[in-house]
Amino acid sequence: MCIIIAMKKFLVVVLLFLGIAVVALSFSELETILGTLKRAHLQYFFLAVIIQFIWFISSGRMYQSVFHLLGVHEDVLTLSRIATAANFINVVAPTAGMGGVALFASEARRRGHAAGKVTVAAALFLLLDQASFLVVLSLGLIILMRRNDLDASEISASIFLFGIAIAYAFVLYLGYRSEEKLGNLLGKAARGINRFVNFFRKGEFLSEERAHKFAHEVAEGFSGLTEKKSSLIRPILWGILDKCLLMLILTFSFLSFEVPFTIETIIAGFSISYLFLIVSPTPSGIGIVEGIMPIALSSLNVNWSQAVVITLAYRAVTFWIPLAVGAWAFRSLHTSGEQPA
Repeated sequence: MCIIIAMKKFLVVVLLFLGIAVVALSFSELETILGTLKRAHLQYFFLAVIIQFIWFISSGRMYQSVFHLLGVHEDVLTLSRIATAANFINVVAPTAGMGGVALFASEARRRGHAAGKVTVAAALFLLLDQASFLVVLSLGLIILMRRNDLDASEISASIFLFGIAIAYAFVLYLGYRSEEKLGNLLGKAARGINRFVNFFRKGEFLSEERAHKFAHEVAEGFSGLTEKKSSLIRPILWGILDKCLLMLILTFSFLSFEVPFTIETIIAGFSISYLFLIVSPTPSGIGIVEGIMPIALSSLNVNWSQAVVITLAYRAVTFWIPLAVGAWAFRSLHTSGEQPA
C-alpha cells in the first residue's frame, strides 16, 4: 500500500512536470497546435482505442502460446486480464517487470498451476517480447540510417536493450541447463548488491536464500517443456503482431489530426519511442517517451506542434487506457474476497 501511495505521488509530480514542459516547449506554436486540434477526427481516435483492446487479446494470446510451451493451459481472456493487471503492477510498483512475474506466479497458485512453470513462462514472455521488438527496431534503425538521422543516443539505447535481452536469455538458459549454476550466479549477484547497498544502509537488501529458491523454481518450470525449441517462433510472431497493432494506433493518431505520414515515419517513430519506453528508468517510460517521441517524429519531417499532439494522443491510448483497465483487472482478480497477491 505504501508503494502504491508513493507511486501516486510520483506520478502527480511527473505529470505536473510534463504539463509545464509541454506548455513551455510548445507555447510559441500554440496557434498551430490549436489549428491541429480543430482538424481532429474523433472516429480515428475511437478506432485507435478499439485497436488497443484488440492488443489486450493479442497480448493474452502471446502469453497463452508461451504457457503452452511449458504444459500450462489457460484461456486467452483470463491471461489477457492477468497480463493487463501485471502491467498495472509494473507501473505503480516498478521492479523491471518482476512485479508482473510475481503476480502471474501468485495467480498460478490460486488456479492450481505449478508456480515454477508460470514464473518461467512469464519471464520467458519478457524475453520473447524483447526479441520480437528487436525485429521491428532493426527496421526502424535501418530507416533512420538511410535518412542520416541515427544518433549516438539511439545507438546506445539499442545496445543497452540488446544487452538486457542477452542477460535475460543467459539467466533462463542457465536455469534450463543447471539449477545449481543459476543459484550460485544469483547468490553471488545478491551478495554483490548487498555489499554495495551496505555502504549506504545496514541490513540485507536481497536474500541469497530467495535467489536459490528462484533458481529452483526456474529449473522446475523448465522440466515441463513440452514443445520443440523451434516453437519459440510462434510467440515471437505474436509479439511482432502486438507491435504492429501499436504502430496501427500510431497511424490512427496521425489520421486523427490530418497529419501526413509515410510507413517509414510510422516504423521509425514507433521504434524509437518504444525503445526508450523499455530502457527508460521510469515505469512505462512516463516522462521519457513524451519527451523523446516528438523529437523523433520531428526528425522524420513531422511539424513539431503536430508531433506533440500526436504523442499525447498515442500515449493516451497506449498508456493511460491500459493503466485504467489494468487497475480494474487487478481489482477484478480478487472480487471473491481473497487478499490481493
